[in-house]
Amino acid sequence: MLNLTRREALKAASAGFGYLAFSGLATLQAEEKKSLLAPRAPHFPAKAKRVIFLCMRGGPSHLDTFDYKPQLKKDDGKASKYAGSKLLTSPWAFQQRGKSGLWISDLYPELSKHADDLCLLRGMHCDQPNHAQAFVQMHTGNFQFVRPSLGAWTLYGLGTESDNLPGFISINPPTSVGGAQNYGSAFLPAAFQGTKFNIADSSARNRPVDRMRRGETNPLGVNHVRNDQLSPNLQRLELDLIQQMNGEAIYRNGPSPLVDGAIESFELAFRMQDAVPKLMDLSKETKETLDLYGIGGELTDGFGRQCLLARRFAEAGLRFIELGHGTWDQHNNLNDGMTKNAGNTDKPIAGLLADLKRRGLLKDTLVIWGGEFGRTPHSNNGDGRDHNHRGYTLWMAGGGVKGGISHGSTDEYGYEAIAGKVHIHDWHATILHLLGLDHEKLTFRHAGRAMRLTDVGGTVVKDILA
Repeated sequence: MLNLTRREALKAASAGFGYLAFSGLATLQAEEKKSLLAPRAPHFPAKAKRVIFLCMRGGPSHLDTFDYKPQLKKDDGKASKYAGSKLLTSPWAFQQRGKSGLWISDLYPELSKHADDLCLLRGMHCDQPNHAQAFVQMHTGNFQFVRPSLGAWTLYGLGTESDNLPGFISINPPTSVGGAQNYGSAFLPAAFQGTKFNIADSSARNRPVDRMRRGETNPLGVNHVRNDQLSPNLQRLELDLIQQMNGEAIYRNGPSPLVDGAIESFELAFRMQDAVPKLMDLSKETKETLDLYGIGGELTDGFGRQCLLARRFAEAGLRFIELGHGTWDQHNNLNDGMTKNAGNTDKPIAGLLADLKRRGLLKDTLVIWGGEFGRTPHSNNGDGRDHNHRGYTLWMAGGGVKGGISHGSTDEYGYEAIAGKVHIHDWHATILHLLGLDHEKLTFRHAGRAMRLTDVGGTVVKDILA
């Protein structure tokens, strides 16, 4: 067996970094930080340094939130173009908000106060009306094949500014619509996949993270089965042995993305033991800040904690932070379901925007809200809406987008996008552009061709750029 030190083993592993072929991205900033996750320069000056994606699983109704349709109100109850269904107006009133006069539903009274920061994309459309396929396409650009997620591409392109934290996290991701694909790295090295966090809205909240504290349960688990109690020194010795073997494997067999990913993941897990519990400890936040996010409130506590943690993760240098909420799949109980969902998220999201803004973070943090598709203007039962992938609304704020604008539109009833149409590929291309990345140049060689997030499509929506 070769007698490599940990530093030598890691250098042997990092020597394989050249296989990434970044298509023009700058080389790593310093030899000592030569790592898959080291920060890298973008293709051009970026407007955003990071993304916070507020993912509303289930297809939130654009017609009851951000897409005002006065004609639908006039024709409420009339037969729709789909047999057996009738048009259903929104149960909630819309008002023009802020100086910009954006039409926003009464479901979001707190978020409405930030109307002048919002960029509404009212011409969104995707390819599939089914939850699983549309959700995976929203995250990976493709519903047919396993592809890297948007967060993984972001981390691949830019690296992370944090040495002791993952660059990409997914808080409370769904398990039923694509599962780990939504934060996975697919054919990209494993170091770029998202780290899953579950945040509970109960007295048991954050206990899995508490167990990561040193001196307690071994978080590495090495084979993810063992649960020994090891001291930090013993953990380090155990990890050194594994990393030495990994380094020797690369020395003998040549560069390997799988081994590189394993080396990075084990080292990061070891470093996270100190950083993560401190970062997720909200006890030192002021009462004013906790109240701002609705923490402690019956409806808002759970998502409020997610949003406050997103701000803390953003401050710590993470590149991509996704927060999960849902379900918004209101085929029935539209009134109760939408009221509850909006009640869960309205104040926390408004608090997040306000907190980012007062800390000077909103200008270079791209905040995104939306789900996999929208809902129909008709109903078969009078209190619910069906899936609609032909036209729906997402919004973005901060990070280089114009605030207080509405881009695109659906028809008079909200069935289909007819102007300013933005496909998922266009949306992805625009997000990468705001991060300083050219979606056509951010490629990875796989299966004989240069793969990219936007496949062979995607056009940056320049009209929304500040």
